Amino acid sequence: MWLGRQTEGPVLLPGDDGYDLETATFNLVHSHRAALVVGAAHRRDVQAAVRFAARNGLPVAVVATGHGAVVSSDGAVLVNTRRLSGVTIDPDARTARIEAGVRWQQVIDKAAVYGLAPMAGSAPAVGAVAYLLGGGLSPVLGRSLGYAADHIRSVDVVTADGSLRHLTARHDPELFWAIRGGKGNFGVVTAVEFDLFPVKRLYGGGLFFAGARAAAVLHAYRAWVAAVPEEMSSSVVLLRLPDLPFVPEPMRGTLTVHVRIAYLGSAEDGEKLVAPLRAAAPALIDSVAEMPFAAIGTIHNDPTEPAAAIDRSMLLRELPAEAVDALVELAGPDVPSAETLMMVEVRHLGGALSRQPAVPNAVGHRSAAFNLFVASVVLPVDGDAERIRALEQRMLDRFQRWGTGGSYLNFMSTEDVTPDRVRAGYDAGSFERLLRAKQTYDPHNTFRINHNIRPVT
Repeated sequence: MWLGRQTEGPVLLPGDDGYDLETATFNLVHSHRAALVVGAAHRRDVQAAVRFAARNGLPVAVVATGHGAVVSSDGAVLVNTRRLSGVTIDPDARTARIEAGVRWQQVIDKAAVYGLAPMAGSAPAVGAVAYLLGGGLSPVLGRSLGYAADHIRSVDVVTADGSLRHLTARHDPELFWAIRGGKGNFGVVTAVEFDLFPVKRLYGGGLFFAGARAAAVLHAYRAWVAAVPEEMSSSVVLLRLPDLPFVPEPMRGTLTVHVRIAYLGSAEDGEKLVAPLRAAAPALIDSVAEMPFAAIGTIHNDPTEPAAAIDRSMLLRELPAEAVDALVELAGPDVPSAETLMMVEVRHLGGALSRQPAVPNAVGHRSAAFNLFVASVVLPVDGDAERIRALEQRMLDRFQRWGTGGSYLNFMSTEDVTPDRVRAGYDAGSFERLLRAKQTYDPHNTFRINHNIRPVT
């Protein structure tokens, strides 16, 4: 029976109208060239797609907003979940139940009506489900509450046999443990329920400094994070933005240092806490002020338009003065723009992120103190991708002495798909447990268009 007769949503083949829209990615380094696409309008469509793939020996890939493409879905059955867009808020239980295609801004806006907030990431346009399955590192609530995956209450998932399972800490607990951190390795998630928190406002925004002040700002930041409370989340990034009209005038075509701030206490206390950073150098732009939680996307101002980009990351156990000196040497004001990257970020971890949750999950490497993230847009010239990869590898090599040897799951990229790199996303014991779960729930590796945990063969 042709699959299109079993689904409410469209089933498209290459060349069909709408195929390109359904397969579009955000990072244009990869494209999806699926054998067919199912635009799932109901969870039954997901089941039909997975069963069709199993009967025909095809892998299954998933796309929602297009942000998570790390492997091309050549020859796969691609399930597009963007039509699954339901959001239900329970203000009494302080929970949200969302379907697979929901973006964070939808949850943020609906929860805000009740004075509640989700553990969203820095980019509200990103899909919520993939973020949750990869751990979920909130740049606002993470240091005070842990990873977003720590606060998942239930998951509905279609596994490789086409069955729909409702997972909780008590019902199918092993798969519930694995899927919270195992990303897309165990099935197609159709819905997730998770906790919300009574946060209406925060003291946050950005401090921008001239690149010439990079050493002073970075050293001040390193000293400052050593004493901040868990209610303070932050990161610092060296930015080299293009000379284009959409870039603010002081930042066009030059190096700037951007310190991102998110403090859950009062504006008065936040101002006192941020004072040492403001004293480090004259600010080009200072947008740190009291703000509604619903505006958290303005803190990082992550890109909203698709582009081809290459990024890498690693977890750090410490950020000594020597590491700051290395940042300035490799990406500071004296480095020619052709020899450095568009973005080099250090994100402060610790606090509740370092503690195990009440209901354990597969998210590991909780002892890391910082995350180092490097990225650049690939220019349409020969050899630019190779140039970026070499510069990123140089940065990572230099920081190995301060690294944990691990990587944070959601920052693993198109460059992190080898077995060794995937293994680096997990604690050793957790990875062995994930292998056993994969063997149990997906022995034929139907779900392999991802950072793949390969079953034992």
